[in-house]
Amino acid sequence: MEMLDRLLSMMPVTGRLDVRCHFGAPWRIDHPESSEWELPYHILLRGEAVVECETGGEEEPTLRMKAGDIVVFPSGSAHRLHDGSGEAPRATRERHRNGLTVATNGSADANTDVLCGRFVLPAVPQQLLRGHLPRRLIVSSVTAVDGQTRDAAFAATRLARVIELMREEVLEQRAGSAAVVDHLSGALFALTLRSASEAGHAPRGLLALAQRHRLQPALAAMFDEPEKPWTLAQLADRCHMSRATFARHFDEAISRSASDVLTEIRMAMAGRKLAQTTMSVAEIGESVGYRSEAAFQRVFKRQVGMTPAKWRMRSSRIAEPGVRSS
Repeated sequence: MEMLDRLLSMMPVTGRLDVRCHFGAPWRIDHPESSEWELPYHILLRGEAVVECETGGEEEPTLRMKAGDIVVFPSGSAHRLHDGSGEAPRATRERHRNGLTVATNGSADANTDVLCGRFVLPAVPQQLLRGHLPRRLIVSSVTAVDGQTRDAAFAATRLARVIELMREEVLEQRAGSAAVVDHLSGALFALTLRSASEAGHAPRGLLALAQRHRLQPALAAMFDEPEKPWTLAQLADRCHMSRATFARHFDEAISRSASDVLTEIRMAMAGRKLAQTTMSVAEIGESVGYRSEAAFQRVFKRQVGMTPAKWRMRSSRIAEPGVRSS
């Protein structure tokens, strides 16, 4: 998990719990498209749910959730959860207490309990994180699963503990519960990624890359010394592999070359420095391996879609993580 540790240290993700939905059938939760800084999530505490997501005008396959599942939408796409009956949902009402919101629909048989929130990303170029996670990610916190590895069982157990703490705080609604739940949901993001990576069938991308233990020395070098002019041979040597084997492992895991990933790491680091420091563009470029300011400006614009100066101005307008930008 060294890569995930480094990634989340560079891009600290916080959390917000928006609402607890305590419903009886028929019910439906509609979630609009999220801002580029937010990854919506839903935790099914009790009951069952159907998840639908429409992307680019094409309907994606439905997912079915069971108690203990968490679904995350790294793409931020619009989606809905419902009971699967096909009936029109009951009207809902909300009540607020100690900073927490609970939605109910007046059903005498409220057997579905869902926590709905969002993971909030910092002002860092998002390609490295969002660009290499699946559009939808569903993870179970249930440990008694056939064929589950020891690491996967440990990861699920820790995920279940955090979810249980969140559930208790939401149910009790004591003073400070909202702040506690928000902090727990920040930890939930890291535990969800860990659990997905250790499940044994991680989707191609960051999660599969984190699972490739033999590649971790090269990834550590990229994160720890981005200013060095790393070559394929040097990175392969760190992993005690031939260049061909190293390149094949990278491609199998993330469908990108090591050079591509190194560039994305450098741009993410540069974006954070632009947002958080007063270093000049040239100094920041040099700190991530670019002797030429012009070369750095060119690569940054290609990767991020805007110049370093515009990124700095834009990120400075974000008063806090998660504020929507125009």
